[in-house]
Amino acid sequence: MEEILHIIIHSLKDSVTLIPFLFVAFLIIELIEHKFSKKTKEIITKSGKLGPMVGASLGAVPQCGFSVVATNLYTTRIITLGTLIAVYLSTSDEMLPILISRNVDISTIVMILLIKIVIGMMAGFTIDFFYRNKKKKDFKICEHDHCDCEESILKSSIIHTVKIYLFILLISSILNLAFHYISEEVLKNIFFSDSIFAPFLSSLFGLIPNCAASVMITELYLNGVITLGTAIGGLLTGSGVALAVLFKSNESKKSTLTIIALLYAIGVVSGILLNLIGL
Repeated sequence: MEEILHIIIHSLKDSVTLIPFLFVAFLIIELIEHKFSKKTKEIITKSGKLGPMVGASLGAVPQCGFSVVATNLYTTRIITLGTLIAVYLSTSDEMLPILISRNVDISTIVMILLIKIVIGMMAGFTIDFFYRNKKKKDFKICEHDHCDCEESILKSSIIHTVKIYLFILLISSILNLAFHYISEEVLKNIFFSDSIFAPFLSSLFGLIPNCAASVMITELYLNGVITLGTAIGGLLTGSGVALAVLFKSNESKKSTLTIIALLYAIGVVSGILLNLIGL
């Protein structure tokens, strides 16, 4: 019990230095959200055949709930399936602030974002080539088409910082406990890190409709448990709470399951290919 307490305290000391970096990152994100949220919605709504390109580009911008906005636009058939998939694949959720707070090399961060954008565009255009639902309905904003950050940017930034810090602390403590009691090789075997099956597991984690998924995958990568290719496979499928909103608001549950299957397949294939080229 003393060893466990010591590890938790050690994790707390290691991670507490991340708080100011997380706060600054979320403060910038909130400013971007307030200034550009309406504009991005208008841009993607009017993007037409270029939807996947526009959606993938805007999806990578760290905005609060943009994937949820895209979900609402899709369920009312204002945007295409390809555009929705492009947004989902490029959405970074909590990955970006964590990478920034950990002082990851800027070239690595840019590379990850570009890979997600390119894969999002390619997948979106391919899907729209084979399937385009031209039927449109009157657009109705659902209750999820906003985040709770209208009252105060500062307050929202603090709340986001506290929530993600607690996630990081929890996951860091779990990983530190695992490294303490289990050898690194055994831990890597658990996550299939040297196996072709690793992206299958990380992409499955990514589908969890919660920011904990992207936190978990990013932390596993930063701790050297999984490769960058495997991490990207999981981050491609992570779109925050958007999938939960899709389940609630999309009339066809069959199409919802199809979307999830497409996301998972793209994440797995991308992760495997990136690992094969040695990323």
